[in-house]
Amino acid sequence: MTEQIKVFLNEDEMPRQWYNIQADLPEPMPPPLGKDGNPIGPDDLAPVFPMNLIEQEVSTERWIDIPDEVLQILFQWRPSPLYRARRLEQALDTPARIYYKNEGVSPPGSHKPNTAIAQAYYNREAGIKRLTTETGAGQWGSALAMSCQLMGIDCKVYMVRVSFDQKPFRKMMMRTWGAECVASPSDQTEIGRKVLAETPDTPGSLGIAISEAIEDAVTSENTRYSLGSVLNHVMMHQTIIGLEAKKQLEKIGVEPDVVIGCAGGGSNFAGLAFPFVNDKINGKDLRVLAVEPAACPTLTRAPYAYDSGDVAMMTPLLPMHSLGHTFVPPPIHAGGLRYHGMAPLVSHVLQLGLIEAAAIHQVECYESAVLWARTEGFIPAPETAHATAAMVREARQAREEGKEKVILLNWSGHGLMDLVAYEKYFDGELSDHDLPEEVLARSLASMDGLPVPAGV
Repeated sequence: MTEQIKVFLNEDEMPRQWYNIQADLPEPMPPPLGKDGNPIGPDDLAPVFPMNLIEQEVSTERWIDIPDEVLQILFQWRPSPLYRARRLEQALDTPARIYYKNEGVSPPGSHKPNTAIAQAYYNREAGIKRLTTETGAGQWGSALAMSCQLMGIDCKVYMVRVSFDQKPFRKMMMRTWGAECVASPSDQTEIGRKVLAETPDTPGSLGIAISEAIEDAVTSENTRYSLGSVLNHVMMHQTIIGLEAKKQLEKIGVEPDVVIGCAGGGSNFAGLAFPFVNDKINGKDLRVLAVEPAACPTLTRAPYAYDSGDVAMMTPLLPMHSLGHTFVPPPIHAGGLRYHGMAPLVSHVLQLGLIEAAAIHQVECYESAVLWARTEGFIPAPETAHATAAMVREARQAREEGKEKVILLNWSGHGLMDLVAYEKYFDGELSDHDLPEEVLARSLASMDGLPVPAGV
């Protein structure tokens, strides 16, 4: 049978439930802890999140129903298409078959609305009138801005300063959808003013922006905080990606040998990967690869420990691979992959040996992104380019070994708002950033005295 170059699902075939991998983990994940070192309960999260999302956060039910109103909005661009990258295969002269799930078809151009719509819905249903959040490159901020507008609630976004300056059109997207967007650190919060006083020229970090957004949420009326990655319920909302991809591959009788996604906080990677990790838990032979920047090597160089999700330590202590909550990454253009920690669930499955991790420099990522654009047409976001770079490595290895294999990756978003970085690449102004050991050691010192997960 001739394999299709694109595979679509109709609305009737779109998943009606999210998959919760916590139901199938061979070992349960360590619990989040309070500042006293004891496990926290749902009530401890109530000042930050609505209870309906807290229930999803702690749930071990395998399947969670997607509300009909959320489905109706997702139908505007979902199910997203699955493509076979035939022209890229030819350019690489590889026996590998390359498939990609195109999440760039959403209105903001990335996978982020899959959870933004759900979170805005659940907050509105809980009576919340306003959400605060942080954003790195702006994909999450723009997704939540759109979602809040559709759900009739207000939105304020604290955008990491380096991305605020590098990506002006992301700010305009948020403003178009009715959200307020400010550079972080800002002078509008206590933590922002403190950071600016200490390091006025800081490029900012997601850890700082998270602190500002949480401070705003807990000190404002009818306001809660919304996070675009890291947390369990966010990973679960994104599994619609992998569930759709499995159905699409089944339609053409294909099973992947390698599943690839870029990883910053972990949401788009988990969204594609977790339904396939379940297959691996049940004995299927496949590799699952998370790809991160060499400048922010959370999975590949950071210890697995308890750490805070933000610089002011306002979040609970989470069991995760972390570079230290004070870490300020170099100003690489993949702003969505510049977080100091990795989702506890993604960290946990790495600890269990169910996934692998790789770190790649940004120039190699842009080389693969340009090759992708010149063969497949779509221009990848800098974050997505990390997945394409790993895919190129896998395809070339298949050619060298003369071995056929099926590669599936999450094409998590387009780069049409990131063309300034492409210009720098073409002009030879884009450089790689390594993380020196002394900088890493200084950042890891911020975790001294914090607990370590059992068995580590």
